[in-house]
Amino acid sequence: MRINVDMTRPVTVHAGRIDWVPSPAKGVDRKMLYREGEEVARATSIVRYAPGSAFPAHAHTGGEEILVLDGTFQDEHGDYPAGCYFRNPPGTSHSPAAAAGCTIFVRLWQYRDGDRVQIVRQPGEGAALPLREGVTASRSLFDDGAERVLLEDWQAGAAVTLANPRGVELLVLSGALSTEGVTLTAQSWHRRPAGQPLRATAGPEGVQLWIRDAPLQHPDVLRMPG
Repeated sequence: MRINVDMTRPVTVHAGRIDWVPSPAKGVDRKMLYREGEEVARATSIVRYAPGSAFPAHAHTGGEEILVLDGTFQDEHGDYPAGCYFRNPPGTSHSPAAAAGCTIFVRLWQYRDGDRVQIVRQPGEGAALPLREGVTASRSLFDDGAERVLLEDWQAGAAVTLANPRGVELLVLSGALSTEGVTLTAQSWHRRPAGQPLRATAGPEGVQLWIRDAPLQHPDVLRMPG
């Protein structure tokens, strides 16, 4: 399966407008934003757990990155409410579930070789970053020099530019923004190659974004099996 695999062009997916696709686990559905592979895949997805559903125990051979969008995601290590962000590097494992249901944003098999940092950021955690014009809050979730992940709130109506020297990927968490004549609302996902600045205007209620500043695919990304 190959979905949005061309990293040389900008891509936008309005996840709120596409259908859920069943996963192999009962009660767990997904919306595929980017995918290269079958059940073992390099992928970016929005995944929904119905109340009481669970996914079988598994190891993260290629690493896993998650942002909880709503509800509470759970595993044997604890509970992760909406707004929680965590990274499970290659070699970790867990048994995910959601007693009351949840929705998460997930990136799989996109770790670079040697990245073994495991972190959990509970809602509100992360270092505050300097604010640019039009940005009312900016918080670092992860930054190791090669990759930076942050949450930002943009003021209503603000015109903001992301210079984008390395590549940028973003997910709208709430509110809306407009760029190049297209309006992105909650769960809209956008990916943009390096060297193409993103010029956007926040909607009338502002916008909250998850932003990843890094190469769209690391040159030393972990190799997939086979």
